[in-house]
Amino acid sequence: MLYENTIAATATSSANGSISVIRVSGKETFAAVSNIFCDGKGNRINLSKYETHTIHYGFICDESNRLIDEVLVLLMRAPRSYTREDVIEIHCHGGHYICEEILQLLLKCGVRIAEPGEFTKRAFLNGRLDLSQAESVMDVIQSKSKLALQNSLQQLRGKIREKIIVLREMILEDVAYLEAALDDPEHISLDDFTERIESHVDYLLTEVNHLIENSNNGRLIKDGIHTVIVGKPNVGKSSLLNCMLRENRAIVTNVPGTTRDTLEEDIRIGNHLLRLIDTAGIHQTENEVECIGIAKSKESMEKADFIICVLNQNESLSEEDREVLSLIEEKDGVILLNKSDLPAALQKEEIMRYSNKKVIPFSAKRGEGLDELEDYLNQLLSDRKMDSKEEIYITNVRQREALLRTKESLEKVEESIQAGMPEDMYAIDLTDAYESLGLIIGETVEEDIIEKIFKDFCMGK
Repeated sequence: MLYENTIAATATSSANGSISVIRVSGKETFAAVSNIFCDGKGNRINLSKYETHTIHYGFICDESNRLIDEVLVLLMRAPRSYTREDVIEIHCHGGHYICEEILQLLLKCGVRIAEPGEFTKRAFLNGRLDLSQAESVMDVIQSKSKLALQNSLQQLRGKIREKIIVLREMILEDVAYLEAALDDPEHISLDDFTERIESHVDYLLTEVNHLIENSNNGRLIKDGIHTVIVGKPNVGKSSLLNCMLRENRAIVTNVPGTTRDTLEEDIRIGNHLLRLIDTAGIHQTENEVECIGIAKSKESMEKADFIICVLNQNESLSEEDREVLSLIEEKDGVILLNKSDLPAALQKEEIMRYSNKKVIPFSAKRGEGLDELEDYLNQLLSDRKMDSKEEIYITNVRQREALLRTKESLEKVEESIQAGMPEDMYAIDLTDAYESLGLIIGETVEEDIIEKIFKDFCMGK
């Protein structure tokens, strides 16, 4: 079988560093590494005689006893390892060439290079992780904020699994009782069963709906809050981006229409990640390229989680400004009165006729108002209470789709109850809900879905 093969891969970054780790996993791990591990005189060291979770000093050498590198090897015997197989980690000096040399020696011993995500895949197949935990491994690695890391670690510890198991057990008990009653109606009564199912389905729908609703916050935690900077040309949108990033990322000139495409950068405000999106200025034009940029700006505004609208305090409110304000009327956001270091021609009171959003005087040139803007954003984000350790935030699209399917099946049960359908009609939809929940933790997932999930992993994980 494929999963009985011994595999190896570099588990650390491919960039040069002081230390690299090569991970080996499988039945022949100890034999393979012993073939290339030796003392300083070229004598092979038999690692099989040593206890699990011990570290040993030595050298990697080839078949002619040429020393390749000075290393430490960490031994982990099954099942007390990441994959629940025999695992050895070779801690060598950093550098792509050294790692390749060691991997080539392992290949000569019959070991093969691991596929992307294969170590975690084996951990899942061997029962160490469920599928939601396995998927959270990459989320931990790719976390860009404290909240994202905190949520990923909670998933890795099995918080999603705990919740899903409780919901599935409730469904399973009801299905088992229903089928037993249908098979043996003389001894098992279905009296009051409809009321029991109705109560359980109501509870299940409440829990599933809560998870679905929280998945939006999960997306914000994982991918960042899509924060779009909008305004007419030459009001200082790109200058604001540079100001918030504390670097000159966007091109800034006095020529209107410099930005003709969206420019995206990540920034952390407190514990939260913002995906800042600088857009082309909204205005009337017949220039084909500018029209494309403006269309992309409006598309970004529609998809935005939050809007930063920039107005020029040095000019009266224009038709273009009013158009921008009307476009963002239904969106959460803030209005910046930029160029506050210049004489004011636009007052807050006039803006309030068109918008009820908070208005902050700002100078991108001097950085004035930046602290107030960041404090306001941080407070708004904190009010969302996305940092609750008691909440479960689904961040995975596949898992959210499984929840939506579960909801659909439970709603069908609810419809059957309200229509006065026979009890045996409940079983099919309850079973569908049970299986859909199983998809989240990998209890009912098909092999091709498993393959697709782990192909997205990095090599060596």
